[in-house]
Amino acid sequence: MKNLAEIEELDLFTNIEFIAKQVVEGFITGLHRSPYHGFSVEFAEHRHYNTGESTKHIDWKLYARSEKLFVKRYEEETNLKAHIVIDNSSSMLFPYPEGKLHNKLYFSIYCAAALIRILRLQRDAVGLSVFTRQIDLRTEAKLSEVHAQFLYGELGRLLESSSKGNAKTILNQTTNTSQVLHTLAESLPTRSLIIIFTDMFEEANAEELFSALQHFRYNKHEVILFHVVDQQLEGSFDYPSRPHKFIDMETGEIMRLNPGDLKKQYTRITDEFFKEIKLRCGQYKIDLVEADIRKDFKEVLLPFLFKRSKLY
Repeated sequence: MKNLAEIEELDLFTNIEFIAKQVVEGFITGLHRSPYHGFSVEFAEHRHYNTGESTKHIDWKLYARSEKLFVKRYEEETNLKAHIVIDNSSSMLFPYPEGKLHNKLYFSIYCAAALIRILRLQRDAVGLSVFTRQIDLRTEAKLSEVHAQFLYGELGRLLESSSKGNAKTILNQTTNTSQVLHTLAESLPTRSLIIIFTDMFEEANAEELFSALQHFRYNKHEVILFHVVDQQLEGSFDYPSRPHKFIDMETGEIMRLNPGDLKKQYTRITDEFFKEIKLRCGQYKIDLVEADIRKDFKEVLLPFLFKRSKLY
């Protein structure tokens, strides 16, 4: 399993598919026995026959014994349409400019690339959306190799545009997460698996953001929300106790202060915010993953696989 630190030396803008392949293959190798359908074409199990569907895979021998119709289910069988949604607002560049790989957007891009790889191994269709104040990119969910190459190419361009040399062009760029998510909830096909990468920072009232997430569930979508954070700096506020200059990456507002003077108050407010997110996601039956960018990719991949195995 590769993490961000292990891939720093690779050519970031031309090897995103290669990196995704290495991450996923290392992850799958680490599983003792995969219960997830799609990694081969071997027989997996039976399921009840649904009236009106093709009789091609009915197990007639089992019918002769039980007088009930069952269909053979193979590990490549799927009817899942997944859609990956990435927040590209300025706050996702945090921490900036500590290092190109160690920020929330880079982490999200590599996780998205790995998930595309897994989806294709499982013969699942995947689409991609990227947003700031509006939807900057939206693709249909498709399975083809051409489409996969297009998605990797778009992720590579996003990676390059947010690199140190170009990041200044997207600093002070706010987002309208709630409105964008409402739009996506209406436009995406019913019963899709929506995978969202965001840090949940936006200028709107938190109620509007949770209302947008609930909109997905109302429209019968399944949702995995990857709350992308730098837990060390954003959660624990672990800065040296000396004067710092803090800049709001979305508004440009500057504050000069000593982190030690308000660490206790900050962590209390942050803890309350995280607890509220967990509570609301539990109420709306949204799978929440705290995606700490300083941890390993497997903490992103496992929740996705568990979710998919429950759905199909």
